[in-house]
Amino acid sequence: MIVRQLMGLNPWARVLVPFLFVWVLFVLIFYSKLNTSPASGSGSSAHDGDDSLKRFERAVQQLERSKQIDQELRVLVDEYLSDTGASPDRKQHFIDELGNKLEQDGGAAGNWFAPGRPRNGPSLEYERLRRRVETNTHELWNYLRTEVTKVQKQAQRSAPELVKPLDAFLTLAAEHKRSLLTDIERTRATDGYEAWRHRESADLSDMVQRRLTRLQNPENCSTARKLLCRLNKGCGYGCQLHHVVYCFIMAYATERTLILKSKGWRYHKAGWEEVFQPISDTCLDSNGASHASWPGQTNTQVLTLPIIDSLNPRPPYLPLAIPADLAPRLMKLHGDPIVWWIGQFLKYLLKPTGETQQMLENGIERLGFKKPIVGVHVRRTDKVGTEAAFHGIDEYMTAVDEYYDQLEQTEKVDKRRVFVASDDPKVIEETKTKYPQYEVIGDPNVAKMAAVSTRYTDSSLNGIILDIHLLSLSDYLVCTFSSQVCRVAYEIMQSMYPDASGRFRSLDDIYYYGGQNSHNREVALPHEPASHDEIQLRPGDLVGVAGNHWNGYSKGKNLRTNQVGLFPSFKVNDKIEVVELPTYPDVK
Repeated sequence: MIVRQLMGLNPWARVLVPFLFVWVLFVLIFYSKLNTSPASGSGSSAHDGDDSLKRFERAVQQLERSKQIDQELRVLVDEYLSDTGASPDRKQHFIDELGNKLEQDGGAAGNWFAPGRPRNGPSLEYERLRRRVETNTHELWNYLRTEVTKVQKQAQRSAPELVKPLDAFLTLAAEHKRSLLTDIERTRATDGYEAWRHRESADLSDMVQRRLTRLQNPENCSTARKLLCRLNKGCGYGCQLHHVVYCFIMAYATERTLILKSKGWRYHKAGWEEVFQPISDTCLDSNGASHASWPGQTNTQVLTLPIIDSLNPRPPYLPLAIPADLAPRLMKLHGDPIVWWIGQFLKYLLKPTGETQQMLENGIERLGFKKPIVGVHVRRTDKVGTEAAFHGIDEYMTAVDEYYDQLEQTEKVDKRRVFVASDDPKVIEETKTKYPQYEVIGDPNVAKMAAVSTRYTDSSLNGIILDIHLLSLSDYLVCTFSSQVCRVAYEIMQSMYPDASGRFRSLDDIYYYGGQNSHNREVALPHEPASHDEIQLRPGDLVGVAGNHWNGYSKGKNLRTNQVGLFPSFKVNDKIEVVELPTYPDVK
């Protein structure tokens, strides 16, 4: 009956039929065990009879367990059938639960599936809860440290005898925090799902890379629909990379081959293809029977894109949205799916030419870059005072110290290393002087070339490519997310781990993508304002987030009340924007 019901559903549900057939097979195995008599002969004994009785009892127990799972499966399917508007989250939950039930049944039927090796990975709820506990541990520490530091400053004036006890309190509290984070990390490492995380990460990445390869290599370039992107945005290197990624996302969403026009590029006049490999093997020209600017018509062969700030109309698939067909798997795998999604486009785009690859390898050897290492990016010159506030090197190194203190909870660190990238060469020397206990790696010559006056030269381009490469290879990033260079390094880092969403400390902004659509968070816990600076929250409210103050509070706008103000960061969850995009069915 269940199978007949499922066959009448949409394709999403039909994939469940094989699972149910497997379950039926298990039941048949139980019955065959129950009805198969052991071989008898002249050597039969009372001992044989005891064995037969024990086998019979085990078979009955297995059958009873199978009946129980049968009932649970029926309830599960009935719930799904009654939920006609099931969301991707709900569908994935159903698949997870069904897989778990079948796995339990399979375990009863002769141990077909080895214990401790889950086939379907963890549930979405488990992964979300695990990550939320870790995130909120950090938020609790941010709040605790900020509030105690405030009291310390007051005590220095009115009750100096409290300063030392408060220092001791913070020191012990920091130990508690490190211990708790270590336990959370061990939970992840020993929960039996780590192999699944690595396999799922590799599988998803491989699928996306093959889709992009298919998109960029149409069967007939002369008749293919194309999207023309000009690498002429008047901004720095990180910003220009994000411009190309935006163009690529638009191409993916409209199923058009991306054509990158880069001759005369301000960083390298000869163009992109002399620094990185061409983004297509077969289709690099923008010729076509018809041309138009965005949005054009569906049958227009060649569309030209403006920069993201001038895009009109703005489609829903701009960042921070992810594809609906990948969303259930991606939300389970990764703590910040949009960063993973952006990272996949950069992975495809930033394939170095032989000369560029040699430059990167020479740089690693020359600088003595090795792990463990923390990448620190300090943006100065034109950013400070305009787009970002000044942050002294002490702020960066405090975060570096905390990373190594945490790392040493679980492993021996032979030497604390830090790679410093900056557009101010004095930063590297300052770090070496102030922190002699660290091995400080950095190239002052690269920093000099990153200055505004010499930024758009071949030497400067090599320097920034090397800096971003080494930052992305670091175990952890400390930077300001107001800098696109650091955000690019963080995005690239996502293609190197199953989930690198927590491998950063930003001294200012949360992660964002320039020109993105709105970034909303869903309220999980209610909040009543304790001061005029705070806003009211009700479970289910959407809050347009403006930033995290890294003191236990974030700032945003409640879209229900239109109030703008502060709210406790732990009371909300990120709302993942999911949009329907092409699924490239010819890429298996």
